[in-house]
Amino acid sequence: MEIIASYGTVFTILAITFGLYMTWGIGANDLANAMGTSVGSGAVTIRQAICIAVIFEFSGAVLAGGHVTSTIRKGIIDPSGIVNTPEILVYGMLAALLATAFWLMIASWKGWPVSTTHSIIGALIGFAIVGIGPDAVKWGKVGSVVASWVISPVIGGTVSFLLVMSTRRLMFDTDDPLKNAKRYAPVYVFLVGFIISLVTIFKGLKHLRIDLSVSQSFSIAIIFGLLTAGMSWLFIRKVKEDRAADRDFHFASVEKVFAPMMLFTACAMAFAHGSNDVANGIGPLAAVISIISSGGEVMQESDLPIWILLLGGGGIVLGLVTWGYRVMITVGKKITELTPSSGFCAQLAAATTVVIASRTGLPVSTTHILVGSVLGVGLARGIGALDLRVVADIFISWLVTLPAGAIMAMLFFFVLRGIFS
Repeated sequence: MEIIASYGTVFTILAITFGLYMTWGIGANDLANAMGTSVGSGAVTIRQAICIAVIFEFSGAVLAGGHVTSTIRKGIIDPSGIVNTPEILVYGMLAALLATAFWLMIASWKGWPVSTTHSIIGALIGFAIVGIGPDAVKWGKVGSVVASWVISPVIGGTVSFLLVMSTRRLMFDTDDPLKNAKRYAPVYVFLVGFIISLVTIFKGLKHLRIDLSVSQSFSIAIIFGLLTAGMSWLFIRKVKEDRAADRDFHFASVEKVFAPMMLFTACAMAFAHGSNDVANGIGPLAAVISIISSGGEVMQESDLPIWILLLGGGGIVLGLVTWGYRVMITVGKKITELTPSSGFCAQLAAATTVVIASRTGLPVSTTHILVGSVLGVGLARGIGALDLRVVADIFISWLVTLPAGAIMAMLFFFVLRGIFS
């Protein structure tokens, strides 16, 4: 308790600094990963992606990012053993923030799309092992995280593969592809509005303590789906056949139909990402602030002041602006060649999988889902459409993320404890 009283201000400054560093990493990697398909397909430029993120990611983070957050991410560790020594948890949370931020920086520099959730979980495990004891780690939950390495990309890839097949059957492999694209495109956009609304309601609004029944949630999602479908129809009907472009690429005119659809998915995914992930990223920061403001009380949940949400949203946007292009290029261009139609299918598949997982409790990673969705649209064209070397690098980075976060958190924990104890 004496250490908390003596160094409270220092801990607060470090927590804010490390928290901003970590949310910067989330923007450079996680958000860039979410925007990568839109950029890679050519539907949205990097500059437009940044503008979309600034508006919708920040709005999602601040408006629906949460007012209460779990201080221990996913309940992965049990801090009951250090209730009487809260400074240990402060060192651990600071070490977890710094370790996660450092790993996200390395991964973003290399262009690897890694899971922020797995990074922070690995860091918490590392701190718990050396700071509390191996028994403090809930190893059963760690097993579910490891399972998500397989479950996430498989489900995302399967859904995106089926979506690509449906667009081929309904649009591309018909006598009049452009006419059929205009006919069925609003239906796909309805699905975007419907699914993204459910993502936000199920995962984002729960932080606002808005309790909606399943029927109410679906009704609101249907309304948003119809609104987005109507708006897309206004854009799509203006698309004209471009005979010159069609001579170079037979489906050039059809792909133009999907370009405005990708704009809708980019905006929706940015808002959903902000509402879902910002509280996860700043949980350790909230934990440190909570412990210091309460004079050393260790709580499983803590209030999330608006200034922390503003800091988180700002850090995420800053990360995308500065380094986000590296991961965008990997996801959008290096795994497989994306067109607006295939990029749209990947985004829609990812959003659909997130909804399924959030309602069924499947252990999934949003990052892994989206990468799996991109793999799925590539496989729809054949295994030769994938750059297997890039895919192998991504899988290796996923395997390394958990132990990398753990090892760095251990080192930073010892350094912090050595400085302040």
